[in-house]
Amino acid sequence: MAKPKPELKKRRLTILQVIPNMGAGGAEQTTVDVTAALTKAGHKAIIVSNGGPRVIELQRAGGLHIEMPVHSKNPLMIWKNAGRLKRLIREHNVDIIHARSRAPAWSALKAARDTGIKFLTTCHAPFNIRGSKWKRKYNSSIAQGDLVIANSEFVAHYLVDNYDVAVNKIRVIPRGIPMEKFDVAKVSADRMLKLSETWRIPEVATLVLLPGRLTRWKGQTVLIEAMSKLKRKDVYCVLLGDAQGRTEYRDELEGMIHDYHLEDRVRIAEHCDDMAVAYKMANVVVSASIEPEGFGRVAVEAQAMGVPTIATAIGGSKETIIPDVTGWLVPPNDSDALAKAIDKVLLLSNDERDHIAVQAAYHARANFTKEQMTDATLIVYDELVSRGK
Repeated sequence: MAKPKPELKKRRLTILQVIPNMGAGGAEQTTVDVTAALTKAGHKAIIVSNGGPRVIELQRAGGLHIEMPVHSKNPLMIWKNAGRLKRLIREHNVDIIHARSRAPAWSALKAARDTGIKFLTTCHAPFNIRGSKWKRKYNSSIAQGDLVIANSEFVAHYLVDNYDVAVNKIRVIPRGIPMEKFDVAKVSADRMLKLSETWRIPEVATLVLLPGRLTRWKGQTVLIEAMSKLKRKDVYCVLLGDAQGRTEYRDELEGMIHDYHLEDRVRIAEHCDDMAVAYKMANVVVSASIEPEGFGRVAVEAQAMGVPTIATAIGGSKETIIPDVTGWLVPPNDSDALAKAIDKVLLLSNDERDHIAVQAAYHARANFTKEQMTDATLIVYDELVSRGK
């Protein structure tokens, strides 16, 4: 029997989500998805951010966006933002304020306490806890919700171990993927040809794809080293991700590609509007992160597309891949192990690849859909408002 859809209280609720910016990223996508789910359920969704290109998506989803400098880490600005949020809470009769990042969480916490409404936080990824006591204190705002959503068991353990969050306050809700966007049957040959021409990749090439913004912890350098060690020399590689101003790191990657004489086989592509096609073109998708992912969206999207996927055995990736069943896990920062895993995948027979594809796609769709995530989030909202003030 199908599970009933979660329902919030019958009265119309107003949920205020606070996030630094509405640019690219998983937290931003989750904000859009939850906004759409709230408005579809007949509730009011307000989003406060410093703006960004994805504000239009919030508005299309039925949300009311209010621009405010909640991205600022300046203590004075955080205090001022708390006052602005208090006014919004009273003006719109907000039931829950939901913070998705540390600086906005401090403002939201004060606003919630001063107005008596419920305060919810989501920890989308672990924060660096090395350094000063001030840094640890700053990070702790994300752990102070009346309830705290963690997007993986790994993040939940991080909250318990580092911020003493009570286990009964944590709700684990994995990231949800819009599976309708990752349907192999909908990817046309024309779209694949267009992208291969953009990337300057032969149409029938064997392709290794690493999606992820150009930042060192995503492990692009490890994959370049692995490419230099592959037994096969007919394999192409695309490092797909925006440098986001990190020109020195991009220059370093280009230098490595030159030093390993891989200019003819390794490309850096900074943008792709059609990720389903990018995954479909790949023979192997790699997530080579050398620091733990909070969740690991790339591995789930690739599995949904039935593409052999290799990720590092740390963080959320350990929860999204079933080793040797839906994909493979390798030690982080180990180019030898990564090269061996890529070689292994490329040697799979067609039957073996087909079997992995079926298992991976089923695993992704059974556990990590957008609908599962938004339904679970609405249940948390219901739980909070049911407690009363």
